[in-house]
Amino acid sequence: MGNIAEIIIGVVIGLVSLVIIAIVLLQQGRRSGINGAISGGADTFLSKNKARTVDASLARWTKVIAAAFFVLAIVANVIALSK
Repeated sequence: MGNIAEIIIGVVIGLVSLVIIAIVLLQQGRRSGINGAISGGADTFLSKNKARTVDASLARWTKVIAAAFFVLAIVANVIALSK
């Protein structure tokens, strides 16, 4: 039974880590001043607010999924040490 649980938790940890990577890569960088000037960054007020809400949502999900990753890592360690 321990082997099956270890395999399942290992797969879930792998999937969660890929999701964390994807979410972090989707987030906008904090230093976009020079890029906005080069690409003609005349953003409207509404597009700036939309970007902030999407970025805030991604940041919130990053925290939630990172917490899940740590919990899964602790559970995997407990299962491995219980043998």
